[in-house]
Amino acid sequence: MPTFDLYADDPGAPHWQVPASGDARFSWEYDDGRDRLLALYQKGKDKQWDGQKRIDWDLDVDPYDPLGTPEEAMVLYNTPYWAKMTDRDKGELRRHFASWQFSQFLHGEQGAMICAARIVESVPDLDAKFYSATQTMDEARHAEIYGRFLHEKIGLVYPINDNLQSLLGDTLRDSRWDMPYLGMQVLIEGLALAAFGMIRDTTDKPLPKQILAYVMQDEARHVAFGRMALRDYYKQLTDAELREREEFVIEGCYLMRDRLRGIEVLENFGIPRAEAEELTGRSEFLHLFRQLLFSRIVPCVKDIGLWGKRLQQAYVDMGVFDLGNSNLDQLMAQDEELAEKLDAERFAAEEQARVTEVRQTIEADRDAGD
Repeated sequence: MPTFDLYADDPGAPHWQVPASGDARFSWEYDDGRDRLLALYQKGKDKQWDGQKRIDWDLDVDPYDPLGTPEEAMVLYNTPYWAKMTDRDKGELRRHFASWQFSQFLHGEQGAMICAARIVESVPDLDAKFYSATQTMDEARHAEIYGRFLHEKIGLVYPINDNLQSLLGDTLRDSRWDMPYLGMQVLIEGLALAAFGMIRDTTDKPLPKQILAYVMQDEARHVAFGRMALRDYYKQLTDAELREREEFVIEGCYLMRDRLRGIEVLENFGIPRAEAEELTGRSEFLHLFRQLLFSRIVPCVKDIGLWGKRLQQAYVDMGVFDLGNSNLDQLMAQDEELAEKLDAERFAAEEQARVTEVRQTIEADRDAGD
């Protein structure tokens, strides 16, 4: 079924055109590069995988409870709206919220694919071009997987959130070659990683857990790539140039904290926008979620050298300043380990099932012979 038949709201024109600016850069130095970035490029090649085969698409998903979301985590819980809802209404609400979340993941992954391709085009160093080429393939795979999950398992898609689209457009329209790194690798990918991780670690549903674990394994490399490239480059910038990038980070962080709440979902359930904003602002679960959204962004921003007084004060105001001391390398290592552990458990279970099937077949043949 075409995606346009599944949209909960009118997504508008079928294409969004963002005017490109900036130079395409070639490098004629083919035998030089940073060892750590080339090692990451090798890892990017080694870790390629097929979303059709690695993920068990035969697993059933209840579209009215795709993530096993507890009632207490629903925005409308303990409100007059919730009291009036039937079980069917509550299931439909879960479906819409899961669709909204995974739709933003899907649109973000397409944005990441385009930003990675832009980095291939504009970054001056060949080692970074090499790695970005592998990331472009990763992001294409992620968009494919999220699209399939929405089409086949939930049957509902939401348009891109206006504010996510705005941040993505600002990232792509900037002519400076480092801005796709900063806007996508640090801000949007950092936000997505935290959201992926929260769902991965709380859902009891095997298919979304697989999808998120495997996508996060790739994203751990992407964030490492952005950190390496930007840390090296930002050491060369003037204070004025660094402050310009910090202003971009501050604006993007406030935008993500205050505007990515799923207001569209509540509007589709007949709740006026102003009231929907008030309800999401009061939600304890969403308050915790917004705090966790910055668990990957703040330490990364600090690590790459954007840590001026105004940026620090913004993080104090948001209540996330202390996250700057988080161990980002440890978080990324855990993402890798969880995906590998999930693989080991899955394939061990499948191997045991095959052994059992063979044994039962042999015993059946023996009994038939007797």
